[in-house]
Amino acid sequence: MSAYLSVEELTVRYGANDVLKAVSLAVGAGSFVALLGPSGCGKTTLLRAISGFVAPSTGRIRLAGRDVTEAPPEKRNAAMVFQSYALWPHMTVFQNMAYGLRLRRQGRAEIAARIEGLLALLRLEGLAERNVTRLSGGQRQRVALGRALAVDPAILLLDEPLSNLDARIRVELRGEIKAVQSRLGITAIHVTH
Repeated sequence: MSAYLSVEELTVRYGANDVLKAVSLAVGAGSFVALLGPSGCGKTTLLRAISGFVAPSTGRIRLAGRDVTEAPPEKRNAAMVFQSYALWPHMTVFQNMAYGLRLRRQGRAEIAARIEGLLALLRLEGLAERNVTRLSGGQRQRVALGRALAVDPAILLLDEPLSNLDARIRVELRGEIKAVQSRLGITAIHVTH
């Protein structure tokens, strides 16, 4: 298996503390990888380093054959889904999901078509004009996933996206995320404890 994502001897320090120490990881294209571990072991820090939100002290990160170690987040083509949803509360479902496409200056028709497809894929039909504050937790997490997928990322990073949900919804969404990942063939890393 050729590595689509390669993390090589990655160390991340916060002050004098090594949060990650010489971590290596290889993930094949189209794979779904779960990273399990207790709180505080560095799982989120690893995702933040892959996405470019944290600079490594040493090591290399390669994505799709390109060294992205020094690249800023917007140049990595990685999308992250956060535990807290991180949705814009003053925006509708459509506006939240289209946000990254607007930043990339996509045309209105192209944005509308992409978001319409994602709304159907994520079972959010009929909710495009609803404010995200009027959604259930499961619906909000689907919107966050849709926003991440809208930009057609090279890799999808999921940072404990289900921990704010009750057990029944968590099980349901876990299956849906895996089904969406498999259907789209996107490489994904899911962090959970």
